[in-house]
Amino acid sequence: MRAAPATRRRTMQSVPTTDGPHEARQSFAESLDETRDDVIRLAGLTVEAIGVTTRALLDADLAAVARLVNDDASIDELKEATELRVYEMFATQQPMAGDLRTLLAVLRILHEIQLTADLTVSIAKGARRLYPMELAPRLRGLLDRMGSRAAEQFKVAIDSFADSDPSRAAALPDMDDVMDDLQKDLFRAIFENSSNDEAGLQAAVQLALLGRFYERMADHAVLIGAWVRFMVTGELPSRADMQDSGTP
Repeated sequence: MRAAPATRRRTMQSVPTTDGPHEARQSFAESLDETRDDVIRLAGLTVEAIGVTTRALLDADLAAVARLVNDDASIDELKEATELRVYEMFATQQPMAGDLRTLLAVLRILHEIQLTADLTVSIAKGARRLYPMELAPRLRGLLDRMGSRAAEQFKVAIDSFADSDPSRAAALPDMDDVMDDLQKDLFRAIFENSSNDEAGLQAAVQLALLGRFYERMADHAVLIGAWVRFMVTGELPSRADMQDSGTP
């Protein structure tokens, strides 16, 4: 995963501006575009991380695991800098209507992105715990498909944000059903391929957790889609959307 360039921490200032309404509006629009670009960039890094962590898991690549764990800090830093810019815009620009919805949606989407990035680290650490276990072909195939599916769903979610297209996000719940089925298949394969000794039981637990992590990624993608719908239409995510993603 490419590390995001270091972002210098900024502090909020409430210094009165001498800009006229047109200049202030132009400045706000530029800041909003920059914020949207950073959200898309963060999501791109996260999609890349999903692929990297899945490959590290399947290849038992401990060096790749270490790099991914270390690179997670760059995602956190960019996320925090983007959040701070949003808070500055709230404090200095008093956004209304569609702009207000966009900023609120951005804050929630940033949260979902960070949670997903954290899950890639959890999978990487799980790969380290499983090392040097050789995965059965059935398990490898299912984990590979779950990783690909999670990355695909996340990309659909962030593309819907980039294009302000809730109709694209509407496909995410159906895609999530496929991920749920894959998780069930993984659980069955774990039971079929696990031994009854302590090492086998520990490996089974780790594999079940990996399946859960991929399923959670898909849930976060669904909720991003729900926040895109809110951003465009004003319709808040449903209680079911929030509960499915684990959001309180």
